[in-house]
Amino acid sequence: SDPLFWPSLGRTFYYAVVMVPLGLMGSLFLAILLNQGLRGTAVYRTLFFLPSLTPSVALSVIWIWLLQPKLGPVNVGLCAVLGICDFPWFTDSSTVIPSFILLALWATMGGGAMIIFLAGLQGVPKELEDAARVDGAGWWTKFRHVVVPMISPTIFFNLILGIIGALQVFSVAFVATEGGPNYGSWFYALDVYNEAFKYLRMGYGAALAWILLVIVLLITLLNFAFSRRWVFYQGGSGGS
Repeated sequence: SDPLFWPSLGRTFYYAVVMVPLGLMGSLFLAILLNQGLRGTAVYRTLFFLPSLTPSVALSVIWIWLLQPKLGPVNVGLCAVLGICDFPWFTDSSTVIPSFILLALWATMGGGAMIIFLAGLQGVPKELEDAARVDGAGWWTKFRHVVVPMISPTIFFNLILGIIGALQVFSVAFVATEGGPNYGSWFYALDVYNEAFKYLRMGYGAALAWILLVIVLLITLLNFAFSRRWVFYQGGSGGS
């Protein structure tokens, strides 16, 4: 009977399905860049990591100003360079979730996932890469058949954390739009918060929270079940 339940769940899954793969690929790409041993790597690592240290509330306030439809610097630049004026980032229900995804990618790609990927890449045995190079493997073949299997536990770990974090998206929508416009960013966690702490329906809010827990648990168990086919562990178990 709750008209907001299924739409909020759908928006949350839409956000997670887009955000998690893009976030993983972006974090892995940055980690690969930092793993090249180029000059100034420490500076780049710091610059990539800094956005993830910004508190979510401050991040939301800054991006509300940057993406303001008429006076925001981003829209002013788009209007001057590309002729795209008054783009409704947070003010239209069809663009608000993609805007949140872009914001989240900027804030998280260089964060913990990138550091974990970098540690995984540095743990790939150089002997395997050298052997593949001697056999004539190109960079893509070496990456696909040597690097990816060796860092597959790291990919799996970041995948699980990314899914859990994406399904709990709350603070940015709460501060920036309060679920609007027209419930366009009314995510599931926001529904839980409003039911429990705004409308003071604690029992229903707790029930919604338990449903989210069950969903996260089921998705995690499914990931563990399928991980046997593609996650390679040097100890012997797992797929390749």
